[in-house]
Amino acid sequence: MPEKEKEKEKEMGEVMEVASSVHFSGLRLDSLLLSSSAPSSPSSVKGSLLRSTGYSAFAPTDDADAASPRQPFVIGVCGGTASGKTTVCEMIILQLRDHRVVLVNQIALSIDAFDTEKLLECMKKLKSGYSVNVPIYDFKNHRRCSEDFRKVNASDVIILEGILVFHDSQVRDMMDMKIFVDTDADTRLARRIRRDTVERGRDVNSVLEQYRKFVKPSFDDFVLPSKKYADVIIPRGGDNAVAIDLIVQHIRTKLGLHDLCKIYSKVFVIQSTFQIRGMHTLIRDKDIETPDFVFYSDRLIRLVVEHGLGHLPFTEKQVITPTGSVYTGVNFSKKLCGVSIVRSGESMENALRACCKGVKIGKILIHRDGDNGKQLIYEKLPKDIHDRHVLLLDPVLATGNSASQAIELLIQKGVPEKQIIFLNLISAPEGIHCICKRFPSLKIVTSEIDASLNEDYRVIPGLGEFGDRYFGTDR
Repeated sequence: MPEKEKEKEKEMGEVMEVASSVHFSGLRLDSLLLSSSAPSSPSSVKGSLLRSTGYSAFAPTDDADAASPRQPFVIGVCGGTASGKTTVCEMIILQLRDHRVVLVNQIALSIDAFDTEKLLECMKKLKSGYSVNVPIYDFKNHRRCSEDFRKVNASDVIILEGILVFHDSQVRDMMDMKIFVDTDADTRLARRIRRDTVERGRDVNSVLEQYRKFVKPSFDDFVLPSKKYADVIIPRGGDNAVAIDLIVQHIRTKLGLHDLCKIYSKVFVIQSTFQIRGMHTLIRDKDIETPDFVFYSDRLIRLVVEHGLGHLPFTEKQVITPTGSVYTGVNFSKKLCGVSIVRSGESMENALRACCKGVKIGKILIHRDGDNGKQLIYEKLPKDIHDRHVLLLDPVLATGNSASQAIELLIQKGVPEKQIIFLNLISAPEGIHCICKRFPSLKIVTSEIDASLNEDYRVIPGLGEFGDRYFGTDR
């Protein structure tokens, strides 16, 4: 082989080595794919690095083994080498112990360069619910075990990790969440020196030279610019436990609502952001003061109301702008009213009035005597309610029994089921099943779907008795 080609191959090998070297608790994680259906431990994450070679990385799988197509939650984790990406991934996996998780390392799908096509092929198969067979690669000896493959099944969560996973737009578009692990350059260099000298027997000078020639230029030119695509930036990597906890809670919420939204096409959850997660964290805290509880509840209620208004029918409307130009927009239905389920639902009235000037509001009071005993006590509704679209207001959907009785009353008053939109802050799965099965044409708009109901028919984790906390009668 000519000397120039040998030198080029050597340099490429060093670049690939830089890209693939990550640590977890001082132990190199040598797995391309880590499947977890139970709590993991550091010892359980050791395995073989799987890396494709000259032919397709994916051997055919039996159709009988393919899982039913199901869209998993895809997380991209990017950052510089030794930034702590794998530590972050492992911490997420450890906390998502009740979900099946697959960790895919980008470097393992490459030989002489990052192979986007192989990566896309792998991700499409896993996202479609199919298993993939991946050849096993011996990282220590730099060779493929040609006869051995590892079967990886479809999972609830796919974590795609690598220094360039945000580089290609096709790969980015497959992600539901993009995380950038942002660690100080001196810290990353110190980790590389410790790893390469202790674990690989290299001298400090060669490590520094490699960093100067390959690692730092690659980070500056390719990795750092992709930071702008991140949804979440985690400073200090695995040391930032608070940020990782928030991410895990966000993932749990998404996993919980994905299935219900697929089952019931009329269930809508407002797009979750970390600002919304933060407000939920505040109002669910039992020690929050009433003024703060009211303030953050009002903010969340306003978001839910505005999202609900977006489901109203509209007609096209053209207006003349101050520049004399024509703007083609929409005009929403003016035949609208709100109906609050007293008393908690009254907390949502101000947000509706702020969004819809002069809106009519009705009230329904239902007495709860145990979970099964419901009694209509009072109702005051607009006389022409049968001609209106109704926003039914109640912050918490628990069993769905009170809401069902309110909906039945509206239908008796002549309101078509399809013209009712039920707005709430949190919903229990049991309540969603109850409402959607009885009223399949009704829409539900919520900000979060919680885990379940407890033996007292209270939403878990929930936020307690909303009306008492909002109106200050809980003490």
